[in-house]
Amino acid sequence: MNRWLVTGAGGMLGQDLVTCLERDGEKVLALTRADLDITDRAAVTAAILGCGPDIVVNCAAWTAVDAAEAHEDGALEVNGGGARLVAQACAASSTRLIQMSTDYVFAGDARRPYAEHDRCVPRTAYGRTKLAGERAVAELLPGSGYIVRTAWLYGAHGPNFVRTMIGLERNRAVVDVVDDQRGQPTWTMDVAGQVIALARSGAPAGVYHATSSGQTTWFGLASEIFRLLGADTARVRPVTSGAYPRPAPRPAYSVLGHGAWARAGIKPIPGWRPRLHHGLRAVAAA
Repeated sequence: MNRWLVTGAGGMLGQDLVTCLERDGEKVLALTRADLDITDRAAVTAAILGCGPDIVVNCAAWTAVDAAEAHEDGALEVNGGGARLVAQACAASSTRLIQMSTDYVFAGDARRPYAEHDRCVPRTAYGRTKLAGERAVAELLPGSGYIVRTAWLYGAHGPNFVRTMIGLERNRAVVDVVDDQRGQPTWTMDVAGQVIALARSGAPAGVYHATSSGQTTWFGLASEIFRLLGADTARVRPVTSGAYPRPAPRPAYSVLGHGAWARAGIKPIPGWRPRLHHGLRAVAAA
């Protein structure tokens, strides 16, 4: 049995990770933003050295993608500087670290799934700040630092696309949804399962992609949500990204490859569509 410390434990992924760990009977210290500010060096050091965990999972992050465009320094303090402080404390205590990251570290213009080793060329402030965190972990913990990238997350805790579509199905006759961005809808409970399996596997340190298998567009995802709700899928209409301009450009292609899981002997997350059947019920019930 391992002793875990989870930062950002109040977030959508953090809550599901803590739930999975507790169900497994693991010892876990769950620290929310109110409990631990990862930009506070003294607090981070005290928390990690005081707890003496075997594994730290850093789910704490600045996740406001659009706001980061105007406040990149603030986002960098959390996503880059905070991750570095956590990595430094883990290095000082010989603790393994799993750093959560994102598809936004890539340019988003590929035509085949991004491999874990592909060149990172972020096009947004959010992506740049998350890449800074990845590099800090790789530098400070070359043998015990794990970077787990994920994308298109939905879950029972907090706002997300699936929850939004459930609400719109109830309240709007038709819904316009972007059909020129491609990715992998991923349930946070599945990501939590991958993180736990990775920590238990003895797999080598490095980069792993925790997203559902397969791919679709936001329009495809919305259509499947409507179908599962028993609604008329013709009420979902495809539009281009130009219909919804945002301060931070969204990647046109966010499909991540899963080769590292196979090399580690761990199965990747199954297809997004069957997993949505389970995840949708959890989101709707929350």
